[in-house]
Amino acid sequence: MSSISPPRTNGKSRNGMSVVTAKDYITAASPTLSVGLLAADLSALGNEVARIEKSAAGLLHFDVMDGCFCPALTAGPPLITSITTRLLKDVHLMITDPLPKLDAYAAAGADMITLHLESSPDLLPALKKLSGMTNRNQPDRGILRGIALNPDTLLEDLSPLLDMVDMVMILAVKPGLSGQTFDPGTPARLAAIRKIIEASGKSILIGLDGGITRDNLGQAAALGADVVVAGSAVFKDGDPVRNIDDMIGVLKHGK
Repeated sequence: MSSISPPRTNGKSRNGMSVVTAKDYITAASPTLSVGLLAADLSALGNEVARIEKSAAGLLHFDVMDGCFCPALTAGPPLITSITTRLLKDVHLMITDPLPKLDAYAAAGADMITLHLESSPDLLPALKKLSGMTNRNQPDRGILRGIALNPDTLLEDLSPLLDMVDMVMILAVKPGLSGQTFDPGTPARLAAIRKIIEASGKSILIGLDGGITRDNLGQAAALGADVVVAGSAVFKDGDPVRNIDDMIGVLKHGK
């Protein structure tokens, strides 16, 4: 079990004590895992979350798809609200025009909100809004701002927004399509985004999402991913606790 507790149990309110943000937690836990709930048994989601809480995981990943930005359609704020957990809620919005919907996801308890660079011609207003939003779970903590990039999106397109971003999520598959495998160009993209971030002088986390298996976990960590999203690999044999702990072990130790 990890000795790093999710910040919901560590954060302090407005009494002068320090508050552990989502970014603080991921930085301390890096490299770590965000568990994709879409691959869980949705008919028994409360039980699945309770099992995940027994593992070393600190992040629950919610894939939100609107059927427009990508082909699939999933549940939105009501599902996120319904999950009571000590873990951080990592919300990945695969939706068009996210700006007017941000209030609903903040109210649902999102600790992290990741927007797609491709979802709007101008994401700056949405990122500015996220910067000033209140975290429902701990008002002093704020909400981590992430940007996700599809496999065919130019990394350089992100550069104008780096001042407004806490995390960059590299997708290794196209969003919303099942049965895909890890894009072979992903390692080069991870290495390239690491160089872009280092050159910017900013403190920005790197995430990786899509096609994750135990076989490519070690490579992801070696290339600088701070947080890796995995769903199918976690739930595939009915033992998510063992799988999560094994996968975090691979991320941290390469075996």
